[in-house]
Amino acid sequence: MNLIPPSTKRSAGRPRAFDRNVALEIALDMFWRRGFEATSTTDLTAAMGISQPSLYAAFGSKEGLYREAVELYLLRYGTRVQQLIDTKGSAREAVAAILANAAHQYTDSSHAPGCMIASGALQVGPAHTDLLTQMVELRQAAQAAIKLRLDRAINEGELPKRTDTSSLAAYFAMVIQGMSVQAHDGATSVSLKRIAKLAMEVWPEANSSD
Repeated sequence: MNLIPPSTKRSAGRPRAFDRNVALEIALDMFWRRGFEATSTTDLTAAMGISQPSLYAAFGSKEGLYREAVELYLLRYGTRVQQLIDTKGSAREAVAAILANAAHQYTDSSHAPGCMIASGALQVGPAHTDLLTQMVELRQAAQAAIKLRLDRAINEGELPKRTDTSSLAAYFAMVIQGMSVQAHDGATSVSLKRIAKLAMEVWPEANSSD
């Protein structure tokens, strides 16, 4: 989908007006596809059809624009893991649904491939380490949500008492992040769903010895 708004006629000498929401949509797509470092302010302003002073006036800085793009991403996609945890009956159903959802969402042609949070700001310069910290914290929060559901599964008798829920949650988080990279490299929904199904084979059986 082309997010760049069509040009409009304007009077000579008047500053070009732009839709801030459309500009944010463009920034989200570019940051999602390229990452923070690889997306320059020149790239952004060219895609938005505005000047750098206009970008700074609207968003403060490239970093400020990135943070707003992350907020928009989270608003649309960031709550899905918790929603599945809350709505699925068993922990196994919830984790399987999370992986299946990732396979579908990361390959959805209506937006950039992969996950902006899983792949976002993996490497940044010294001046932007706070962005890296934010992305790490968001990834850790998703992993922590899965761990809490696994802990509950032990108390409910769904998982053996000996289950290392920290490692199991980290494993599923690793699979999710790997699926994001695979999608970015062109993997299909079908291939990612196969990976998701294979990943579930490590699920500990409740009747195994504690």
